[in-house]
Amino acid sequence: MNVMPAKSAAMGRPDLTNPDLNNLAMSKEAQPLFDAVMKHIDENVAPITEEFFRLGEGRKDPWSWAPGQLELLEGAKNKAKASGLWNFFLPGSEIGRGLTNLDYAYIAAELGKQPLASESLNCSAPDTGNMEVLERVGTPEQKEKWLKPLLNGEIRSAYAMTEPAVASSDAKNVATRAVLDGDDWVINGEKYYISGAGDPRCKIMITMVKTSPDASPQFQQSQILVPIGTPGVKILGPMHVFGHDHAPRGHMHIKFDNVRVPKENILLGEGRGFEISQLRLGPGRIHHCMRSIGAAEKALDLMVKRGSTRQAFGKNLIALGKNIELVSRARIEIEAMRLMVLKAAKAMDVLGNREARIWVSMVKAMVPEKVCTIIDQAIQIHGATGISQWTPLAEMYMNQRHLRFADGPDEVHHMVVGRAELSRH
Repeated sequence: MNVMPAKSAAMGRPDLTNPDLNNLAMSKEAQPLFDAVMKHIDENVAPITEEFFRLGEGRKDPWSWAPGQLELLEGAKNKAKASGLWNFFLPGSEIGRGLTNLDYAYIAAELGKQPLASESLNCSAPDTGNMEVLERVGTPEQKEKWLKPLLNGEIRSAYAMTEPAVASSDAKNVATRAVLDGDDWVINGEKYYISGAGDPRCKIMITMVKTSPDASPQFQQSQILVPIGTPGVKILGPMHVFGHDHAPRGHMHIKFDNVRVPKENILLGEGRGFEISQLRLGPGRIHHCMRSIGAAEKALDLMVKRGSTRQAFGKNLIALGKNIELVSRARIEIEAMRLMVLKAAKAMDVLGNREARIWVSMVKAMVPEKVCTIIDQAIQIHGATGISQWTPLAEMYMNQRHLRFADGPDEVHHMVVGRAELSRH
């Protein structure tokens, strides 16, 4: 199966003139689904969120879920399934609802306002990207063994790419080696910041490895399915994000020590790792960006409520200094980000993931940075409370700052966009 579109004369340049890119309305078919998601969040997710996190406080084993937590979450998931609100993220697929990227972008923005919303609909990263890869390029056997339980929300997964010893923002540097020995791939190397690999429900990793060091650079890498319980997979511990381990999901440091998996575990074929990445990274980055806009909306809401209800120097905080201008700028930035991300989603629908990558890089460079700024301003107007556990703002900021690395550093996205712009001249 060839998942890459034919190369065109415009490859590498943003298509700025295609009129189809400017129709950013949600489809009429998706509107009832959007309304149903909003109802599900209000009725089934928001009411359990505080209790879910309260149950997890002070548990003896941080790398497990406390009694009652998963039962609450499974209850919300079962209600979503019963209402047909499940697996929205696969664009144009017969699995799930087959939404376009554009329609799903509207939904993802709402999911970003509630920490449990995405998982309640089985739309959480990194499972979304992993399921999309398996659905598009997996063999029937791979789909039966791994895609089916992921689609059912029975297990979780991880994506193992980043390495501590090399600059992994350039994926050609990935050095974890996989060598074919008889009927097995033997894998040796080290990965870190492998998000979700600490979750006891995580059963499978899609792992980027170097299989063909003598091939041209774009054909040296492959992606291989590695069950997390395979002998030789050693989870050395969690990497912290601003001092937090994010247990029980975590961002794990993993060593692969002579890990053997069947040769049939390779995805799509030897040397096709970058090809798979082109398929995987576009939609996933749009999901992150739209959820980030949801987080910015929540931060702005908290900023306005705090500024309108606290007084200092005889005035409401919102009337002091340039605070009212900060509110205005936040609203303007949110709407600008929303339009940019919707256009990137539409570009994927119209042009395909590979040719839309310039639009994707634009929003990936733009959104987390601006959302960080909005959350930071909301923190400031809350005073010391803003960096405390009494509001969600500190964790929201940490998550957004983390995103400026998780999908590639800002500089890489600016390089992609800038290089394409230079090619126009």
